[in-house]
Amino acid sequence: MKIGVLGSGQLGRMLALSAYPLGHQMRFLTSSEENPSSLLGSTFIQNGSQEIIEDFAKNSDVVTYESENTDVSIVNKIGQKTTVYPSAKSLYTCQHRGREKSLFEKLNIPCAPYQMVNNLSELKNAVEKIGLPAILKTATHGYDGKGQFLIQSDTQLDQAWESMSDVESILESLVNFKRELSLVAVRGVDNTHKFYPLVENSHHNGILRLTIAPAQNISPKLQQQAETYMRSLLDEMNHVGVLTIELFETDNTLVVNEMAPRVHNSGHWTIEGARTSQFENHTRAITETPLGDTSCTHKYSAMINIIGEQGPIDIALTLKNAHVHLYNKTERKGRKLGHITITANTLDDLNTSLDALSDFMP
Repeated sequence: MKIGVLGSGQLGRMLALSAYPLGHQMRFLTSSEENPSSLLGSTFIQNGSQEIIEDFAKNSDVVTYESENTDVSIVNKIGQKTTVYPSAKSLYTCQHRGREKSLFEKLNIPCAPYQMVNNLSELKNAVEKIGLPAILKTATHGYDGKGQFLIQSDTQLDQAWESMSDVESILESLVNFKRELSLVAVRGVDNTHKFYPLVENSHHNGILRLTIAPAQNISPKLQQQAETYMRSLLDEMNHVGVLTIELFETDNTLVVNEMAPRVHNSGHWTIEGARTSQFENHTRAITETPLGDTSCTHKYSAMINIIGEQGPIDIALTLKNAHVHLYNKTERKGRKLGHITITANTLDDLNTSLDALSDFMP
């Protein structure tokens, strides 16, 4: 099949690398021929022309996207010409934090108390209802810690609202959590569901730096709870492809923070650490073929993001259980340049490898 991807970043690149062994071809609708995916398929340069979008759609048997910030109107236009998975409904829901939270509430999925705010006066009212500390976030386009402000005192309200640049925002109560987890799952067109294990994520300055898979000390009950939340979300949105939910583990339960209608950074470990990677399973789902086994290839896996500068890659290349993935990006502060995955069958081997790669982690 000819698979079209809206965007051509590293997620599209890894989708392409999973699609070619299955006999598929790739197309990318992108703004530049210099992006990570551009050498891995036919490139359609998006310049605002309706003709380019239609040409891309006509040359694709199925279209997917790599970011929840994708323009829904473009997805709807493409959907008139060819199949799009996941659907515009998933995209529309996941790209707005208020719509996400509303869906969580509808499905009785625990989430932080919240209020939508559109001006400083509404922010002050929301603080009175929710209390402090709380986090103010832009309703859309926030990622990797961008578009967020932690409010700890009433004296910060003016500064917090100014940082939002007068765009629609959401105030969320601060969740007292033990650790951050995420769950990656995939749903096929035949309503088949496959789940990867819960993983533990560590962030620095709002950017994911380390994922441990599976998360340690997760009871079967907790894994089942996360899968129940995920199944209800997948089915409610009639979602086809990979969906990711980020969660907080508290003393009593799991609280869902947000979701992404796509392959996810915290699932990169699956390339070497699972029988079928998240990228291959997304490809299988959108091409309407059977989903693959999501069980782990090793007892432990880890993923380290390479951020800002490439760093001592040679050290990773000398480790027998490390795998380097570079995205063909130029160095820039805060930019995801690649990742390293580690596989191990003992905790000692895992920790030894993590220690050897400590220069990549702040």
